[in-house]
Amino acid sequence: MINKKVLAIILGGGQGTRLSPLTESRSKPAVSIAGKYRLVDIPITNCIHSDIKRMFVLTQFNSASLNSHIKNTYVFSSFSQAFVDVLAAEQTPGNKTWFQGTADAVRQSMHHFLNHDFEYALILSGDQLYQMDFNDMIEAHIEKGADISIATLPVNPKDATDFGILKTDENSFISSFIEKPNSDKLPGWESEVSEEMKSEDRHYLASMGIYIFNRQLLVDLLSDPSRIDFGKEIIPQSIEDHKVLAYQYEGYWTDIGTIPSFFEANIELANDIPKFDLFDNDRNILTRPRILPPSKISGTLLNKSMIAEGCLIQAKEIEQSVIGIRSRIGKDTIIKNTYMIGSDRYQDLEELQTDDKENRPYIGVGERCEINNVIVDKDCRIGNDVVINGGPHLEDTDNEKYVIKDGIVVFRKGAIVPDNFKI
Repeated sequence: MINKKVLAIILGGGQGTRLSPLTESRSKPAVSIAGKYRLVDIPITNCIHSDIKRMFVLTQFNSASLNSHIKNTYVFSSFSQAFVDVLAAEQTPGNKTWFQGTADAVRQSMHHFLNHDFEYALILSGDQLYQMDFNDMIEAHIEKGADISIATLPVNPKDATDFGILKTDENSFISSFIEKPNSDKLPGWESEVSEEMKSEDRHYLASMGIYIFNRQLLVDLLSDPSRIDFGKEIIPQSIEDHKVLAYQYEGYWTDIGTIPSFFEANIELANDIPKFDLFDNDRNILTRPRILPPSKISGTLLNKSMIAEGCLIQAKEIEQSVIGIRSRIGKDTIIKNTYMIGSDRYQDLEELQTDDKENRPYIGVGERCEINNVIVDKDCRIGNDVVINGGPHLEDTDNEKYVIKDGIVVFRKGAIVPDNFKI
């Protein structure tokens, strides 16, 4: 079944500098999450589970791996109208610039959208972690006769300063908007929320960056090329002249556009009862089906950790960590509070022998290592007896092998770390 009234537009984001170095060779939606998925799988999965199966993903930086992932993952029947298409920024006779903002990206791609029949445009972000049935939001949009709907999340006073905060009337229509207010400006911006949210001191409605627009209104609003961003211009300027509905969502949601938030979201998945449920039968996350063997684990104490398929692990201990596909970890190694993204391939015996001759570490983590508070990007080669102890005691650093942000050590994709290296 396909919801033919709705067309989904997933915004891939800009250069993704806040997620660097993970975005140096891939676009933000193509960044790995939970050891086997990509960020773009989250909004696409939410759409598919909501019977919205016509999707465009807009991107302009490093889109090759994203293209490959989507092409190899989301293959629908030849007799179906379902599709997931990547639209990279393109120069045309009428436009010679790259995407200047979220609204500008939709404007520049509008001629592609208008080739399809739809009544409502569902605009999503490509770097958020959540599970949501969009049908509930669409039904509320239609029932209330809204022109625009915005998904909102109740937040507490501390978090409110990081979001655009919306004030609603008794019918849940937005009456005013303030972008990232200082704490002294928050009084008076409270909205009506559920009793559960009140008990958690979550009285303020934050925009989640998820929008529904009526088709013609979206075309009309984007006819002005000076409006380049939804959150900063389109939404605030539409509140007075249009019926803008706040749809309250109270489930788990997090924006993972920075290294600390990305790290925290992944490590939290290893908890006994994580806030984001990968094991929900009805809301399972969809991704590329790989033909990989089961993981092989020898002599390892595992505690609060997730191990993806195809791993070869001989570590001494792995705790509060996520180990991605095809990861190799050597004997007597201790890994804690770490996200190891994994590898694109296995090394054959001949290549391993060549590595030995050239004194180069194998792909993966070697023997007798201690790794803590680290993100290991794909295809890294970490030698033996390496000690990496991330934490707030470390200053921010950026060099050819690794980056340190807020105490989190991030090894660049393909980095080679020699034996006995220490941080």
